[in-house]
Amino acid sequence: MRRIINSTNVSLDGVVEIMGTWPWHFEYVDDAFNDLTWEHLSACDALLMGRRTYESFAEAWPSQTGDYADRINSMKKYVASTTLKKADWTNSTVIDGDLVDEVTKIKELPGQDILMFGFGPVARTLLQHGLLDEIRLWVHPVLVGAGSRSDLLFREGNASRLKLVETKTLGSGIVILSYQPAAESASSARDS
Repeated sequence: MRRIINSTNVSLDGVVEIMGTWPWHFEYVDDAFNDLTWEHLSACDALLMGRRTYESFAEAWPSQTGDYADRINSMKKYVASTTLKKADWTNSTVIDGDLVDEVTKIKELPGQDILMFGFGPVARTLLQHGLLDEIRLWVHPVLVGAGSRSDLLFREGNASRLKLVETKTLGSGIVILSYQPAAESASSARDS
């Protein structure tokens, strides 16, 4: 069965949104960062996104060129949304039915793993239902000092037990923490 891997950039104060406004963010994007993001993207053959991520990616990526852009533009994209009716970006499909049922079916299809950027409502739902297989937190050594409660990784209702499976420290100071949901968290979520 395919795995769903969530990859999320987070500041030390827990901000996962408004990344373009983070102070000094682009100072941490270096060759090691780019190589690792390429490695992660290459290990997957599909993307899973919520509507907001889809809209920002669909606006930015189609006009980009290069290996990374070519890969992301050509791969299969699943967009979970109850409000978006049509997705025009190449190879995009809107999931407008029951998210848990539809993602379960997608995971059973043949193929490589599925990559998901950002930790929002879709990721939280998948985690609660035992469908999120790995969370990679790219912890940036910055305190954003801005944003609202909805911009934070740490929100009410996100209670889950995780198991650390890997750490990587980049020369830029970014630390990548890879977690898998603990078995009892996933099974208890499915039973409730």
